[in-house]
Amino acid sequence: MAAAMKEAENVIGLEEIHMERQETPKGQKTFTVEEAVETIGFGRFHIMLFLIMGSTGVAEAMEIMLIAVVSPLIRCEWQLQDWQVALVTTVVFFGYMVFSIVLGLLADRYGRWKILLLSFLWAAYFSLLTSFAPSYIWFVFLRAMVGGGVSGHAQGLIIKTEFLPSKYRGYMLPLSQVFWLAGSLLIIGLASVVNPTIGWRWLIRTASIPGILLILVFKFIPESARYNVSTGNVAAALVTLQRIAKTNGAVMPEGVLREPAKERRGRFKDLIHPKYLRTTLQIWIIWLGIAFAYYGVILASAELLERDLVCGSTAPQLQDSGDDPESHSPCHCHLFGPAAYQTMIISTVGEIALNPLNVLGINFLGRRLSLCITMGCTALFFLLLNICTSSTGVTGFLFMLRALVSANFNTIYIYTAEVYPTTMRALGVGTSGSLCRVGAMVAPFISQVLMSASFIGALCLFSSVCIVCAISAFTLPIETKGRALQVGITPPGAPVYRNAV
Repeated sequence: MAAAMKEAENVIGLEEIHMERQETPKGQKTFTVEEAVETIGFGRFHIMLFLIMGSTGVAEAMEIMLIAVVSPLIRCEWQLQDWQVALVTTVVFFGYMVFSIVLGLLADRYGRWKILLLSFLWAAYFSLLTSFAPSYIWFVFLRAMVGGGVSGHAQGLIIKTEFLPSKYRGYMLPLSQVFWLAGSLLIIGLASVVNPTIGWRWLIRTASIPGILLILVFKFIPESARYNVSTGNVAAALVTLQRIAKTNGAVMPEGVLREPAKERRGRFKDLIHPKYLRTTLQIWIIWLGIAFAYYGVILASAELLERDLVCGSTAPQLQDSGDDPESHSPCHCHLFGPAAYQTMIISTVGEIALNPLNVLGINFLGRRLSLCITMGCTALFFLLLNICTSSTGVTGFLFMLRALVSANFNTIYIYTAEVYPTTMRALGVGTSGSLCRVGAMVAPFISQVLMSASFIGALCLFSSVCIVCAISAFTLPIETKGRALQVGITPPGAPVYRNAV
């Protein structure tokens, strides 16, 4: 019986070899998805891709930044203490952390497009439910569910990365920060109008609209051709590439699309494969530190405004909720006034301030050195925030910090999407995003709890973490500048570089 099975396996193996030889006759020209993407080049399809997939950042920013502008109101409504306000942000990122791994795993197995659509439907549904939360406990639970849905928005970045020619990735991907900035400014602007008039519940409902509208236009973007070919669905990948070529007015490469299917996709053990083990561990450290610093800046900004901790400030930054004794309780029940919203907008605009320099650094200095420099500068500005200065000075420091932490996120997103092959790219980004949320979960307790006890202690902690990340970035073993996107784990010595920026 065993001999018969062995013989059958040998026959099947010979048939597969024979079929493979028939499929690719000697002398016939073939091309890969990577070669097709490079040959087709950049055009109208990629502009549409940039606008639609980039807009996922608007929805994500509005949902994440929502907590910063809603916190003062729920603090007042439910008389919350510092740790309870911090817990809201923490559970959002806990949901993000858990679902980021799950959705990344599913995206590598079932497709980026499907998971992106599912995540938007999920986030919009639970976000709307949050606006009807009858209590603090329900609010916390529902926001955790929203965080889980938002974690899938990263598939939009992966789809963009897998369709862009290599020399354009370093320029187009950082520009996606414009959409995050737009979402952040939009939610702050809406909050300044909606919160004082019809309340925070209507703000949450309004913030759900961009995500719902985006669902309607996802149909114009196809599934990643790299993903399709990695699963053996060459026909679908070819149709997608032909569609892109037609939209761009370009021609396809000569020959037949040939690329071996990768049976092993979305496996955790691949992330710690000897080729990627060191890279993965250092990426996780960097992601964790960047998120810790990014959300630390955002929440610290809110605390400076809410508690009027600006050294030497004489103008009131906040608006008391009333003469009720409860408004002066340990719960710090205060509402943002116009000046506070204005300062938040100014500091948020900082996220785009260094974008041109960030793009130049990424493309000419490389991903690693650029990230090392911006992380080091972030550490410096955290310490400068401790200088006793006017409200204008603090706003300036916050402006620069937002610019730097935004540049950090730009670079690490690009690096992570480029360094992993197609068979594990979504899992690599998803797992990194999950570890990143650990930093985001800790940040509220440093910015909103520790900062109340020791302002300089909190700032030194943020600065120290940034220094560790800078060192980790500088020592990353792989530079992805000009590197072609890999399909699977390539053997040592395989060519991976192209003549690209």
